[in-house]
Amino acid sequence: MPPVTRPGPLRILVFGAALRAGSSNARLASLVARIISDAGATADLASLRDFDMPLYDGDREEHEGLPPGALALRDRIERNDAFVISSPEYNASVPGLLKNAIDWVSRVRPQPFRTKNAMLVSASPSLIGGNRGLWALRIPLEHLGTRVYPDMFSLADSYRAFDEDGTLADPGLQQRLTDTVSAFLSLVEADVRYVCLERRWYEFLGDRTEASVTQRAEE
Repeated sequence: MPPVTRPGPLRILVFGAALRAGSSNARLASLVARIISDAGATADLASLRDFDMPLYDGDREEHEGLPPGALALRDRIERNDAFVISSPEYNASVPGLLKNAIDWVSRVRPQPFRTKNAMLVSASPSLIGGNRGLWALRIPLEHLGTRVYPDMFSLADSYRAFDEDGTLADPGLQQRLTDTVSAFLSLVEADVRYVCLERRWYEFLGDRTEASVTQRAEE
């Protein structure tokens, strides 16, 4: 039987998870979106500022339902084939605003994170480029069933890392980012176009859990 294909180019949501106007992660998200577009896919560039949400509150959810920002982010995730997050590192972990957004969206049924492919990148003035924050970010996303791409890209010394045209000043780093994004797009294309890849959700490694019996933001 021939593979079932989805018409049109791949659609990838790319958003920076920092609010600061001059954020290096916003610049990195823009660069990733440009690489995606150059590869022939469609980049849906956004900022976490586009999805305003209060702090997660179970009582508020019960009485008011999900906030518009969470539903808007849900819609953007579902509208795209995969997503890329460019996240800063706060105190060696995930920014609270990003974690809060994940917690709100995790309450949506059906769960939009489940079986989506994601790529994580970061930019930081530190020497490790925010990499510790990306390892922490993998945990809630993988818990929700997201297929987080193994290769992550972390940009160190980010305040001096960009040329005026928005590309990376170091040609080697620019090529590595381009190669990583290209490989991610190839994986997404295989998953979207060829349904013979069986989708499974693993709550923890080796432990298959049904979505219908698991609550997300709070147990």
